[in-house]
Amino acid sequence: MINYIILGVLTLLLAFIIFLYNEIIRKKNQTDNAFGTIDAMLKKRYDLIPNLVETVKQYMTHESAIFTEVTRLRSKLNQDLSNEDSVELHNEIEKRLNNILVSVENYPDLKASQNFLKLQGAWNEAEEQISASRRFYNTSIEEYNNSIQVFPANLIAKKFGFNPKKVFEIDETERKNINAGDLFRK
Repeated sequence: MINYIILGVLTLLLAFIIFLYNEIIRKKNQTDNAFGTIDAMLKKRYDLIPNLVETVKQYMTHESAIFTEVTRLRSKLNQDLSNEDSVELHNEIEKRLNNILVSVENYPDLKASQNFLKLQGAWNEAEEQISASRRFYNTSIEEYNNSIQVFPANLIAKKFGFNPKKVFEIDETERKNINAGDLFRK
């Protein structure tokens, strides 16, 4: 009789461990999926950049340094980068593109161009989708990190080598309040 009780307890314990392990795996896979969503949105932006740059370039000849830098950064995206390096590179591209859009203010004909307006709308939509994807990613990371840090799952996570992941963070300069006047002086 005692053997059956011990066998029953061990079976329940094993089932509980399997349940916790599988739950951690689900959350880990969700974080990978969430990063994949960010990647898809960044690819959409990546595809929009040449069209936006070419449209704007026709109007803006003296800002060629900005275009050269965007092209250089964009070419780096084809390299094998870690998630963190990829995020940093995309943040840098976003800053450069913002400089282009600020410079557009000096070109009234460009602002009236239907091609530019469509591209700008598509880019704004892509940026909103990237932002939503980043929020989803951070939520997934929080759930995953919580799942491997709470007791008793933390014991299983440690045993199987699950480590916390970093949330998607913005650059310190992006946290500062924007002075619109400064943007037009650059």
